[in-house]
Amino acid sequence: MDKLDKLESKSIYILREAYSQFKNLGMLWSIGKDSTVLLWLARKAFFGHVPFPLVHIDTHYKIPEMIEYRDRFTAEWGLDMIYGEHEEALKNHQTFPEGNVTRLECCKLLKAEALKNTLNGTFKRYRFNHDLKKYEVDKNSDAFTGIIVGVRADEEGSRSKERYFSPRDKENNWDIGEQPPEFWNQYKTEFAPGTHVRIHPLLDWTELDIWEYIQRENIPIVSLYFDQGEGKRYRSLGCYPCTNPVESSAKNVAEIVEELKTGKFKNIAERSGRAQDKDGGGGLEDLRKDGYM
Repeated sequence: MDKLDKLESKSIYILREAYSQFKNLGMLWSIGKDSTVLLWLARKAFFGHVPFPLVHIDTHYKIPEMIEYRDRFTAEWGLDMIYGEHEEALKNHQTFPEGNVTRLECCKLLKAEALKNTLNGTFKRYRFNHDLKKYEVDKNSDAFTGIIVGVRADEEGSRSKERYFSPRDKENNWDIGEQPPEFWNQYKTEFAPGTHVRIHPLLDWTELDIWEYIQRENIPIVSLYFDQGEGKRYRSLGCYPCTNPVESSAKNVAEIVEELKTGKFKNIAERSGRAQDKDGGGGLEDLRKDGYM
């Protein structure tokens, strides 16, 4: 069993454990490479069927190709797809692109607050109707007690502090110091009523692991990750006003794998193109304590 087999096996075990332990379980799908690998693993874990809803937070500033990709595979793979948004903030133009709030305030509203209130059922949800091929207001407003997330420990500093099963309080706030220890593949899955739990099956994967797995499994990935002839590609995806491509001529998965193996980005953070990560010392960790992915 090679490294990818071991990572895959552990992630599938975590997914099945989560499904067995949490009644109202969902999985975040950001359309990026990590959460798409997570979706692929979920389909493997449950023999082609994902037995829980996928949740996407639409800021209305995602690159259009990301939304097209989401809806195409929702239809092709028969996914139970839900999206949420911060309708009030968008209606009142409380966004960074419109110049009315800072980047971090925009992230807090359109991502952290939208996520928290979509998961707890306070905000309106939209669910894909496979018969009508369109989204409709979801009648179900039950809170998710567990949510599966595709974060990796090596991706960014605050993510390295996560556990595989990481509890949040009733307000979805994260107390880093109060997380349960996880030794010898023993995971705490029983928590006090009202606790919201984030599950992280990809925690031990690296960026190179992700791309090598995509290559091995031939996973369809949004083309924004590849150079389209301009000598640039996206290494990490987010909202288009705050996400910049990197200099790279990699036009396919094999070339990205080779690029990572040569160490081209060895001293450049994966999320270096995400402007909100640079604003205010510790800003992203504060956002994540308040519910951001």
